[in-house]
Amino acid sequence: IMSTYGKDRTWPFAQGGEGTFGVITAVWLASITLYKQKKNPISTFVLAVATFLWLMILYFFRDPNRDTSADEGLVVGPGDGEVVEISYEYEDRYLKADIVRISMFLSVLDVHVQRVPIGGVVTAVDHQPGQYLQAFKPEASQVNEYIGMVIDTPYGHVLTKQIAGILARRCVNYMDIGQTVETGQRFGLIRFSSRVDLFLPPTAQLLVTVGDKVTGGITPMATLRGSHDNE
Repeated sequence: IMSTYGKDRTWPFAQGGEGTFGVITAVWLASITLYKQKKNPISTFVLAVATFLWLMILYFFRDPNRDTSADEGLVVGPGDGEVVEISYEYEDRYLKADIVRISMFLSVLDVHVQRVPIGGVVTAVDHQPGQYLQAFKPEASQVNEYIGMVIDTPYGHVLTKQIAGILARRCVNYMDIGQTVETGQRFGLIRFSSRVDLFLPPTAQLLVTVGDKVTGGITPMATLRGSHDNE
């Protein structure tokens, strides 16, 4: 089964990046104007730097369409990155239950758009101010600024955290409480290097290990069992 949210947009850049696009494009156009009016080493250098920054912003905010599998019970990657930690623990803020946490670190070269790991109904979207430690540190999940989102699925509650890092100073989440979401649907964005944590029921059958590279909306992360499977 393929999710209808794999190829739902023609605009190739991330929602939420429009302001940054506008500013950097204005700077780039101004540098072109300066270069045309007065060609000298300074204007040439300014144009070269502005062009480099403009291209980097375009690359960073890229948002490719992807074919997402929505097979029953399948959890897909909530974002691009590398699995840096897998931990079985108790989540005491949103789920208040034993969980398995899969943490992924996103470098500045990864796509920074996040996707729904498994379909359901959004029951919480919560922004928590905090610190800006390096995102790959274990304690970043608890003390850094983040947005937590809880999805009620047929297999239990699933939590995602978009976590700010030393460079990532802003997380964006587009979802509303009560909204029905589908596997692979875009739900947010983190600006620059950062981290995404995925919290699943402890009975989840994991399909990734530490060190694996994850592609958002595509990589199978785990399979979950419905409540009827335990009867």
